[in-house]
Amino acid sequence: MEYNKKQRIYKTVMLLILVIIITFICTSILIYHTIGKNDSTKYVMLPTSDKGVNTEMTKVKALIDKYYLGDVDEQNLSDEALMGYVKGLGDEYSEYIPKKDMESFETQATGNYDGIGIYYGKRSSDNKIVVVSPIKDSPAAKAGIMPGDVITKVDDYDVTDDSSLTDLSNRIKGKVGTSVKLTIQREDQTLEFEVNRENIKLHQIATQVLDNKIGYMEIYSFDEDTAEEFVQKYQELSQQGIQGLILDLRNNPGGIVQAATGIADDILDKDKTILITKDKNGKEEITRSENDPIVKVPVVVLVNENSASASEILAGALKDHQKAKLIGEKTYGKGVIQNVFTLSSGAGLKITTNEYFTPNNQKINKIGIEPDIQVSLPDDVKDALTIPQDKDTQLKCALQELQH
Repeated sequence: MEYNKKQRIYKTVMLLILVIIITFICTSILIYHTIGKNDSTKYVMLPTSDKGVNTEMTKVKALIDKYYLGDVDEQNLSDEALMGYVKGLGDEYSEYIPKKDMESFETQATGNYDGIGIYYGKRSSDNKIVVVSPIKDSPAAKAGIMPGDVITKVDDYDVTDDSSLTDLSNRIKGKVGTSVKLTIQREDQTLEFEVNRENIKLHQIATQVLDNKIGYMEIYSFDEDTAEEFVQKYQELSQQGIQGLILDLRNNPGGIVQAATGIADDILDKDKTILITKDKNGKEEITRSENDPIVKVPVVVLVNENSASASEILAGALKDHQKAKLIGEKTYGKGVIQNVFTLSSGAGLKITTNEYFTPNNQKINKIGIEPDIQVSLPDDVKDALTIPQDKDTQLKCALQELQH
């Protein structure tokens, strides 16, 4: 009898432990998604939530349920709470992305979406949302929006330091044929732009052959097809007998890291370090070139204060290995990498996970990369996106450098 009683107790305890384990697994698994060479998806385990936060949230929810006069949208409450929680990190690049916004967030990486064609980010000095670059020939560029413009309003929505970049993106994007009104602060001017939305199909690279058979390649940003497009465009230039190559990364806000490292792989010798990344524990991961270079001509890279992130990865790798001279102005200084975690609910969490360094272990974040040759544009050049060639002092310097 005593033996059977012990057996029942034992089975009950084991069953309880099993239930706890299963519950832990079900509530802790999320899908980790990062845009990489193979668009890999894998499962990772996370610890359970902090008890203190949960306790406070439970108390707040109980008080709302008991006393709040109005209607309660539980999903909106949850989204706002999580957005605020992640914002508490104080990191301008980290954010919680509600489920309703995830499709829009992921679509832009494919280089095909409906909107006005504009890149923007939070300025680290004051947290203002600033235009990094309109896409060339996009509705935003044609309307006259310029790099450095501070977005203060989208239609009737006031943009504040607390505004989410993803939320702002969803307000600016919309159906083709509709319009959006942006209020911009440009130095001491307040400007309004009514911009029509179009389908934005990004062709990331434009090329031409300049004087003395110098190839010119402007890369607007780095998306999932940019590295492949680079090979195609370079082969077309090569067939025209170019003797040198100018890579123009001015006003390029970055994008997918693997696109930048893929292009570096096409220029650097095999087995050269392209990128060093370090995580929160100081663990290093080194990305090296895997193939023999396809670019056989001298290279010069144009950069400016709006060359950021993946642009700085490519520029830094070429500079450190003396495969290219950098001409222009110091780069933006975004030297951190974000990963996107897709939660089981369908929402997303974008957080900064790594800092990256050039092959010579030079820090980039909040510092930028100094060009080998410092050249500024003339004071009368107002729009850095549409620089007349006869006034483009940086391009002229690059041509002189390659003709030596």
